[in-house]
Amino acid sequence: MALDFRFGIISDLHIALPHTVWNHPSRFHLVEVSISGLEVALEHLCQLDLDFLLLPGDLTQHGEPDNHTWLAQRLAQLPFPTYVIPGNHDTPHSHGNDHSIAPQDFPSFYRKFGYRDPDRLYYTCPLLPGVRLIALNSNDFDEEGRLVGRIDETQMAWLEQTLRGLDPDEVVLVMVHHNVVEHIRGQSKHPWGKRYIIQNATALQTLLRSARIQMVFTGHLHIQNIACRKGVYDITTGSLVSYPHPYRIMRFQRDDLGQQHLHIESHRIQSVPGWPTLQHTSREWMGNRSQPAMEKLLTSSPLELSPEQAQPLLPDLRYYWAHIAAGDARFSFPHFPDPAREYLEQMNRSLACDPQSDLSSDNHCTLHLEARRPLAISA
Repeated sequence: MALDFRFGIISDLHIALPHTVWNHPSRFHLVEVSISGLEVALEHLCQLDLDFLLLPGDLTQHGEPDNHTWLAQRLAQLPFPTYVIPGNHDTPHSHGNDHSIAPQDFPSFYRKFGYRDPDRLYYTCPLLPGVRLIALNSNDFDEEGRLVGRIDETQMAWLEQTLRGLDPDEVVLVMVHHNVVEHIRGQSKHPWGKRYIIQNATALQTLLRSARIQMVFTGHLHIQNIACRKGVYDITTGSLVSYPHPYRIMRFQRDDLGQQHLHIESHRIQSVPGWPTLQHTSREWMGNRSQPAMEKLLTSSPLELSPEQAQPLLPDLRYYWAHIAAGDARFSFPHFPDPAREYLEQMNRSLACDPQSDLSSDNHCTLHLEARRPLAISA
């Protein structure tokens, strides 16, 4: 069956009403523009006759009830269906408190946006005839109550059963907050990077691959990046409130011969009221706050430079993360000592990517996808 549909993606909105704005001296993102930035993005998307919109988590600043309520009311006004999942900021604690909602309360805010079962934080639903969404919850808590990125055993069993019941001709989109494929070098092992990837990502990849699921849409890392591992594409979208304030528009096409393509284009919020030069201001904001993070990167594993060795390199890394966040970054540090030079130049190029993949850009590209085949999930 031929298909042709368009959809939008806005990730990591971090909605913060003025009375909830949390000021922290080291935050990279500008929650001050969360609402005005969202309005700019929605104004554009509402002109495009989209079929639906996906929001891959971190909908709110820190799970505040007022922010969840505001967003749900705003999404209800859109002319197209919207589907959401929680991010780590949406249910930051295993139990609710005076400032944030409890995980089990999340579905009650978003019953019109994918959640039909109020007792479950994950779901599947048809988007269009022949098109299905599987929305996963990657928020889990360890024995000490700390939030970790993980698909728990109950959800994994549900996912396997769901995949078994799929029509082989269905186009399936998976949405989850934490990354499924590495987007930066050594992400799953780096002391900083591993908190952005699902702990049991390998098992999840294997399950998706066995069902020929190729398209996964994530957020959390606040960068524009597309990575691929053995046919599973992880398309992560940067944060709407962090440089370069991006959102994406996708067009999926399948012809009568079964050839499938996903066309990806990215857009940026250029300005909002009160922030006429948002791109420049936000880049400088990130650069001004980057030194502690860059020093930690240099002095942590695997580089483990001494503070004395790291200090002379920091001025050249002022915009390092801003370049990675923007996507399509290319670095050259010829005067840096090895292995720091090689590591930093290659950090945003995932070593897990397939050499034969058709990735040409993190922001604008076309992915050529294989048709789904009958499932081969072992018992």
